[in-house]
Amino acid sequence: MTTTKYNSSDYLKTAKDVAAYIEAVLEEDDPKLLLAALRDVTESQGGMTMMAEKTGLGRESLYKSLSENGNPKLSTLFEVIKALGLHLSVKAA
Repeated sequence: MTTTKYNSSDYLKTAKDVAAYIEAVLEEDDPKLLLAALRDVTESQGGMTMMAEKTGLGRESLYKSLSENGNPKLSTLFEVIKALGLHLSVKAA
């Protein structure tokens, strides 16, 4: 039996795909999972270099912020989300 490695970024081709993925991740209430999802989406959209160009943030800073052990500022998250063409909203639980 042959297996292939699953890579979420292979399936995040449209803005609708990205929005649905991030929305599903946010429902888990897990900050580490959100960082992983933002890394996946960033990879699917051209990588950290592209994200650095779109956000005006340093590539190294983005790698650190979105890493598994990252603890990004809220402003960094907003910049990344905006650069991905997304908008955050809040709804009652």
